[in-house]
Amino acid sequence: MGGTESPARQAISSARRVVVKIGSSALTSLAGGIDLQRLDLLADAVEARMQAGSDVVVVSSGAIGAGMAPLGLTRRPKDLATKQAAASVGQLALAHAWGTSFTRYGRTVGQVLLSADDFGRREHHRNAQRTLDRLRSLGAVAVVNENDTVATEEIRFGDNDRLAALVAHLVGADALFLLSDVDGLYDGDPRKGAATMIPEVRSSADLDGVIAGSGGALGTGGMASKLSAARLAADAGVPVLLAAASDAAAALGGGQVGTAFTARGVRLSARKFWVRHAADARGVLVLDAGAVRAVSRRRSSLLAAGITSVRGRFYGGDVVALVGPDDVVVARGVVAYDSTELANMLGSSTADLPSELQRPVVHADDLVAVEPA
Repeated sequence: MGGTESPARQAISSARRVVVKIGSSALTSLAGGIDLQRLDLLADAVEARMQAGSDVVVVSSGAIGAGMAPLGLTRRPKDLATKQAAASVGQLALAHAWGTSFTRYGRTVGQVLLSADDFGRREHHRNAQRTLDRLRSLGAVAVVNENDTVATEEIRFGDNDRLAALVAHLVGADALFLLSDVDGLYDGDPRKGAATMIPEVRSSADLDGVIAGSGGALGTGGMASKLSAARLAADAGVPVLLAAASDAAAALGGGQVGTAFTARGVRLSARKFWVRHAADARGVLVLDAGAVRAVSRRRSSLLAAGITSVRGRFYGGDVVALVGPDDVVVARGVVAYDSTELANMLGSSTADLPSELQRPVVHADDLVAVEPA
């Protein structure tokens, strides 16, 4: 692109491996289910990007919306059973629609349904990674969706924006596109009056004063979830473009549309990303002020001497949250001991413990500081 293009947009336009998330409102309507014409246009944009040399993984919302019309539902269901029923119908229809659309280009589509549990468990996480990598190596287009038919309110992602950010790191993407019914990030709701688009987010300072709203009739996302997902991906080293699905061709073609989010300089390792963002915390370790400084500033291993109390039941190898005396989370890490074992070690110096208990409670290599929001 031209010389005025920012580094973030340069990275996005030249990315060789990308994840494209498409919102429910871009694919479905309350009256008619899947809008095949719009889906074809989106597939056209993805195909053009692939022809230009990029590998593309699609994260497609719309399963519940796609299942509503066939089931005679006129509004998005609120109860879990009806959501799951609509998703069971819609996932089949959505996968068929994507497959039919990409058949025009001689491409095969593979559907990958993921749940939050697949990211929270390390082995499931690796299995999903291998599946997506193999689909790509075989020349197929992977279409990912949350497995809404089995997800419960307690274990679901909440929206496919977060799912897309997790998938972007999972596949080692060079860029993430969040495409929906909004054309970028504004400092307010443009539907309610004057609002200014923010063309680029380089740091949290660019978000001062931004007010993000919730989702619409067909989706669970909204600007708040998109902003959260964009920051999650950028924090993990993946630049993000937030744009309108109607601008998909321009967005994927390197056009100056939407809002670009600059990635942090150093990409988190797969293990540290999993610890920080994907794994569920199974318990809580409460630290004294000295231990907080050690783990959050010096990135030191956590020793038993700095722990004042333990909450929850967990086992060695689980991810736990580390909180300070004010109960604010300062880090997450993989704990080396069971909760029952650790309860008898609190406040003890390493030298006073038996030799088999002298290793760190959380090793520095398995610890990730949590930056304030």
